[in-house]
Amino acid sequence: GRHEVWSWTTATKESLCLMWQKVKVQLVLSMSFLAAVFWYCRRLYSFLAQLLKWWSNYLQTKLIRNLSVLTAVDLLGYSAREWKGETKQAKHMREAYEELFWSCHIKYLRQVRRDNYSAVRAVLFQIFSQGIPFPSWMKERDILKLPEKLLYSQGCNWIQQYSFGPERYTGPNTFGKLRKCMEALKTNWAEINATKDYEERSNMCNTLFSDESKEHKLYEAIKFIMLYEVVEAYEQIKNREEPVHNFFSLLFARDTSSDPLSFMMNHLNAIGDSICLDQVELFLLGYVLEVKIRVYRLHRFNTEEFQVNYPDEYRREWNEISLLTEDDHYYHIPLFRT
Repeated sequence: GRHEVWSWTTATKESLCLMWQKVKVQLVLSMSFLAAVFWYCRRLYSFLAQLLKWWSNYLQTKLIRNLSVLTAVDLLGYSAREWKGETKQAKHMREAYEELFWSCHIKYLRQVRRDNYSAVRAVLFQIFSQGIPFPSWMKERDILKLPEKLLYSQGCNWIQQYSFGPERYTGPNTFGKLRKCMEALKTNWAEINATKDYEERSNMCNTLFSDESKEHKLYEAIKFIMLYEVVEAYEQIKNREEPVHNFFSLLFARDTSSDPLSFMMNHLNAIGDSICLDQVELFLLGYVLEVKIRVYRLHRFNTEEFQVNYPDEYRREWNEISLLTEDDHYYHIPLFRT
């Protein structure tokens, strides 16, 4: 009996040892596999993290490079970099910048892309970034219908000669392109204005003003609204109806803009392409957007024209925005910060 018990015990131990050997091998293989998977996942995670970081930096760099309105820089630092030397003009400009810093309390500046949309861009960017709402007249009328109104109601079929800035497009599809521009302006303005958080609104503006195609649609919509107001004022003057703003008299007094068609052909079509806004067109821009545009004209420093408001007659409830120019062609955005 003892021999049988011993044999059974031995056989059991041998079976258990054999099973343990097999389980041990499987366990070692499983642990090795899990270790390999863990190592692989860590490497994959590290790789994806590096890829995400690279992509984020790339997008940020691309965004900054494409931004048409740059982040704020120190005003006097910018002046020192841009106007080095001891020429009469350099000294004059540095003095003008110092006047802005000490007397006008302008501490920073946002550079705006130096193209022929510069003034419109600087104005519209501030309207969006400050959350300024639609003009009162725009709340009462659907701006999407303005091209139809001019073309059909007022018989201005010559708007088919409207040109879209650097695109220089004219033709049968003008009406459709104008409609898309008006839709872009209305949609983006409404979305940004509805965003009350300042940081979120700033991010939306940075995204919008780094997309050249979308930007140009906005500017062309603004230009067309300016044309619409010129047609309205011209009709009022012709029909001797209610008086219009006095700057319209200046606009129609020019040989090159004596009527809406000549204004469009000789001035408006070229804005964004070969010319910038003229002074009288800045009056018109402020008027149609119902904002008081205060411009610091550095080349007019020490004269009465150093600070000019466009338009010079404005309503008390209009918001005020500011521009800075060194030559009446290209504009930057001054910032009043403590």
